Amino acid sequence: MPDGPQRLFLFVQCEFPWALGPADGRYLLRSETDGEPERVVVLATLPAARAPLGADAGILRRRAARARAVAPEPEPTPVLTARATIVDPVSLSAERQAQAWLSELDSEREVSGAFAVLNRVLHAQRVASADPYAREVSPEQALTLRVGWGEGEQVADGRWLHAVELPWGKPLKRKHRRATTLRVDERLARLLAARERPLQCEEHTLRARLDLDQGRLAHGAAELQLAYAMALPELREENRQDLAIRIAELEQLRGPVSAQARAALPGSSKTPEEEVVRHALERLEAALRARTAAGF
Repeated sequence: MPDGPQRLFLFVQCEFPWALGPADGRYLLRSETDGEPERVVVLATLPAARAPLGADAGILRRRAARARAVAPEPEPTPVLTARATIVDPVSLSAERQAQAWLSELDSEREVSGAFAVLNRVLHAQRVASADPYAREVSPEQALTLRVGWGEGEQVADGRWLHAVELPWGKPLKRKHRRATTLRVDERLARLLAARERPLQCEEHTLRARLDLDQGRLAHGAAELQLAYAMALPELREENRQDLAIRIAELEQLRGPVSAQARAALPGSSKTPEEEVVRHALERLEAALRARTAAGF
């Protein structure tokens, strides 16, 4: 990333109260089509005021450490903070260009694009490390979101010449937010009290949504096929007349969903159609929301 005088680089930056996984450093992401640089992701871990025992020593050292007594009301353990700076490698030659970008900023588009890039790094880390517990992130989980610009070495170190902090979160009407929260809390209580079991299709639906949102169309198509295979017998078994029309709709979509999953198989002469996969996923999500919309 060049850092000559007056070469300014735009960035989106976010922080999380946990380590993201990949080692600190600079990661260059290239296009899968032409190999051109797309983004530079700079990861840094900000140390806590007091590092907990074994924070940088690994699990073996923590297991080997001698147990010690703690106070009945201990102070909260300081946590590490991870900072990710997603940088556009195409520089600007004048600050007025950067100011124009900021004044016309579509914050939702920029942040969503930056998180897609960051999650590409985290997904690659999960695969490379074979760690099923490594996770991707969302803007709602960030402690802070910033956008701005700086010179090359500045942004490569997570610093800037100018930046602003973005508010985040889509405001909901109070009544709707309260009703949604009550339904979530009520269902959580039922699940924890073993008065209800989650449907198997729900986890596959969530995974299909994550894959589709992160641009992994083939993964999403395969996961959605599993979701449909589980959802139809599970929903039928409940014998809910209020869901009959929705179940019939899912029955009609099952064939196209299976066709998209077959297109995702290695060696297939076809490729999955995102519009078909997205529509089928949205209809399944709608059926699952309707199932719990009235409460319990």
